[in-house]
Amino acid sequence: MRTKRKLSITIDNKILEKIENISKVYNLSKSRLTEEALKLWFKKNTEELMARGYQEMAEEDQEFTELALEAQKEALEE
Repeated sequence: MRTKRKLSITIDNKILEKIENISKVYNLSKSRLTEEALKLWFKKNTEELMARGYQEMAEEDQEFTELALEAQKEALEE
């Protein structure tokens, strides 16, 4: 069973030149370099999404805490 598949993409000439240069410097195939770059991109985006989700959860928790505190104050005043 194959674990890799071919992909055909169209990219800007300047980016392709950078890929070719870096692949020579690091002695990596263009495919390997592109795969590693995409892995880093996926990781970065996942971390950003998680951070945003945690921030939203913290804001919701803060709002809930404020509502609960206000409800407790009102209950004590009665």
